Amino acid sequence: MPLTLALSPEKEAILLAQAQSRGLTAQEWLAQIVEQAAQLPPPDEDADDRLPSAIFREIWADMPDEVRAKLPTDGADQHDHYIYGTPKRAV
Repeated sequence: MPLTLALSPEKEAILLAQAQSRGLTAQEWLAQIVEQAAQLPPPDEDADDRLPSAIFREIWADMPDEVRAKLPTDGADQHDHYIYGTPKRAV
């Protein structure tokens, strides 16, 4: 099936340079790109598109108070200490 693409001169130059660096024509390079894209799995319709902050709030809402009370209060300032075990920094 013939397909025509309208590209800006800048994008056309990039496409040609990428094709040439691979020893391909622009058409061959585009055919490879399309073939790779066709092999990708379709997007997961059940994927969680919520913001990370909403996910964190949900996790925190389910966390028992006694667990939350054990978390460090300086976790943001001293994250390297809690993650990697480095000495605490003076703040």
